[in-house]
Amino acid sequence: MMFVPSPALDGFCASCGAEMPPWEAGSSARRGCRQCGRVFYRNPAVGVAAVLRDGDGILLGRRVRGAYGGLWCIPCGYVEWDEDVRDAARRELREETGFVVELGEVVAVHSNFHDRARQTVGIWFAGRVTGGTARPGDDLDAIAYFALDRPPPLAFPTDAQVLASLPGGTRLS
Repeated sequence: MMFVPSPALDGFCASCGAEMPPWEAGSSARRGCRQCGRVFYRNPAVGVAAVLRDGDGILLGRRVRGAYGGLWCIPCGYVEWDEDVRDAARRELREETGFVVELGEVVAVHSNFHDRARQTVGIWFAGRVTGGTARPGDDLDAIAYFALDRPPPLAFPTDAQVLASLPGGTRLS
């Protein structure tokens, strides 16, 4: 079994180089190479986030670019190859916010279908700041705490689900 991580490989078999038709938009169908028989799967990537609470507020970051530029999200990112999901959540939060965190329990797990071309499975962990200095990273131009019941415009529908599922005023640790 083989996961093709990049659409740049579409059109050719990653095993033997034979020409293959591109993935159909929105299709999750498996494809097989007619020449060598290798089967390819289109799987979602794994994203991670740490939910940081400050009293009744939650830390959000404003995205800088792309289709979600100017919208807010729970700071997040992708798990890299050979990286543990908890290590990835700590790394991403530090890159995006400057904070060093300790992670607690899993707060939520959701499938993200808002971008049909790049689907993900997200894992949100409870987090507690243990160090670092607040500073937005490359993907964010601002970070701030917002009341759960008054968030700014959110980039991702699943972040809204996570916010709605959090008990008001209960600290996560």
